[in-house]
Amino acid sequence: MEMYLLIPFSYVDVWILEVQDDESLRKWKEQLLGSVDLNTIGETLEPEVKFLSLSILSPGRPDIVLSIPENGRPRGSWFTLKEGSPYNLKFSFQVSNNIVSGLKYTNTVWKTGLKVDSSKEMLGTYSPQPEPYTHMNAQETTPSGIFARGSYSARSKFLDDDNKCYLEINYTFDIRKEWAAT
Repeated sequence: MEMYLLIPFSYVDVWILEVQDDESLRKWKEQLLGSVDLNTIGETLEPEVKFLSLSILSPGRPDIVLSIPENGRPRGSWFTLKEGSPYNLKFSFQVSNNIVSGLKYTNTVWKTGLKVDSSKEMLGTYSPQPEPYTHMNAQETTPSGIFARGSYSARSKFLDDDNKCYLEINYTFDIRKEWAAT
């Protein structure tokens, strides 16, 4: 009976071995990995993405920094936006263990049970590093008018290329004639 010695490889180790013969791919992957210490990655194949903060930025207003709920369901209305206001969403997150490929943000919004908006944005591919990454979405504008005001329910997700979900938040928010008092 033959015995084989199994040597553990991390995904990054295999990834590096795969590109040795392709110069342009090797350079791209070296750029992506940057100064990653391969010894700190270990044998974990799954990347870990931890979201540190979610914020809503609107010109001339203080940032609305949202606390990330442990169970993915904030109590009550999570935030209030003024109708017709421009805003950006800003995410801060940390990647560890391995490269997360094709991280994307999806958001679906309902009002009185009817889907009124659905969006998807590619955030990118990120290597593990101790410093957090920050991503800001393109500016959008809240709807306005009497029919736009009211309460909405929404679901936001952060998924990778394999549809692994790193954060899912189900929440409600309001659009009002004026900003909520701060």
